[in-house]
Amino acid sequence: MSHVAENWSVPSKIYTLPINGGVPKLVTPVGPSYLHGWSPDGKEFAYCAFREHDGKNEVDIYTIPADGGEETRLTGGGFNDGPEYAPDGKTIWFNSTRTGLMQIWRMDRDGGNQTQMSFHERNNWFAHVSPDGRKVVYLSYGRADLEADEHLPNMRVELRMMNAGGTDDHRLLSFFGGQGSMNVNSWAGDNRHIAFVSYEILHK
Repeated sequence: MSHVAENWSVPSKIYTLPINGGVPKLVTPVGPSYLHGWSPDGKEFAYCAFREHDGKNEVDIYTIPADGGEETRLTGGGFNDGPEYAPDGKTIWFNSTRTGLMQIWRMDRDGGNQTQMSFHERNNWFAHVSPDGRKVVYLSYGRADLEADEHLPNMRVELRMMNAGGTDDHRLLSFFGGQGSMNVNSWAGDNRHIAFVSYEILHK
């Protein structure tokens, strides 16, 4: 699965820390919570969190004020992960299994207008928006290679790109990687280069 949540006795929580050091400040008292993005205006965080609803553990996208406070649940249904703010701060991109496979979605910052953006028969993770907001790159797994809510390392994967409106969805390259290859935004400021991690298995 996306994050290891079986050990609820030591759940992940989100903190902030002054740039010069000091005492970390707890932002999300409830866990597990996994930070994915700080809004461009600096006012809030978007994150993936495991929470109990109606007796079931569900994985959804939440936001919370950067200084702490009440969290807001933005998604429901399926396994929802990988939130990232667009550079203008108006929308959040994420991935969800709500239609079966893991697909790329986009929603308004407040959770409205949730729209599926990728549709091909693969499991797609971690959409990253270019600095100019025009392109989106993401990691893609073969449909039969793993469960829809898994993103594993040491597998054949693809980097794919599409326009921010969902058109011209195409493969950039295939390579050996997976979990950790591009979990965070890796666009260069020139909008023309992307960094990613490829793996190599070393045999003793």
